[in-house]
Amino acid sequence: MHTLSDERCEYLIRDRLSFMRFLGLGLADPVPDANTIWTFREALKRAGAVETLFQRFDSALKTAGYLAMSGQIVDATIIAAPKQRNTEAEKAAIKAGRIPEGWAEKPAKLRQKDRDARWTVKFSKAKPREDARPQTDLAVPEFGYKNIVSIDRRHGLIRRWTATDAAAHDGARLAAVLDDQNTASDIWGDTSFRSAANEALLASRGLISRLHRKKPKGRPMAIRTRRANARKSAVRAAVEHVFARQKRTMGLMIRTIGLARAQLKIGLANLAYNIKRYVWLSGHPAPT
Repeated sequence: MHTLSDERCEYLIRDRLSFMRFLGLGLADPVPDANTIWTFREALKRAGAVETLFQRFDSALKTAGYLAMSGQIVDATIIAAPKQRNTEAEKAAIKAGRIPEGWAEKPAKLRQKDRDARWTVKFSKAKPREDARPQTDLAVPEFGYKNIVSIDRRHGLIRRWTATDAAAHDGARLAAVLDDQNTASDIWGDTSFRSAANEALLASRGLISRLHRKKPKGRPMAIRTRRANARKSAVRAAVEHVFARQKRTMGLMIRTIGLARAQLKIGLANLAYNIKRYVWLSGHPAPT
């Protein structure tokens, strides 16, 4: 949380009583240094512990009465990582799964190069002008990884998640984030999740697709389809609050190198979000 480096985290544990109380440390107790924090995180990665921790807390949520209810909302967001400055030949080698020429002979350089993160382009619709003149949509290149989640509509808690490189297609990961424990069968998601294969997948599991419909190529979208998408958006928008909390309040970004470490970081961020959400839900009981 708070996008702290290990060194900054060590300093704040020493400096802030709130950090010490959270860790159960007294004023005379030894404080874990940056190397200890790194080593502990590496141990979690090697053990594949983040998914176990996530599922254990999800079980605790259900025991506390926070069952996955009212359907589920799926979405993905890009988590930024430090940009890599590589030549075109190096980029081609990385994309092909090879180590670029000359890197193997420079182990210090190789350790600092993230060969799992990917570039992608995020398209953003331009707002219409008052004079109705056409606007050009924005295409923003981004580098890093992707957090793909499913939240339950009732409580807004993350129930399933997976992490990939930023270029991975969202729709291909739908099966990985579907929660078969949700008490309702409705699935909301944007157009990136809609495909013939995914529609067949949902039907085979007895689930109801509320995925956005795509605009027909070369033709305007039908009014009824646009209205249906707007109704779906009113529900689907809830998942954007999850990502906004992670990126703004929690300052989520990837400082480490490699997909395995990124998965650990993203998984811990999803767990931390659920803990914070549980605290909020506990203080705001549902109306009877």
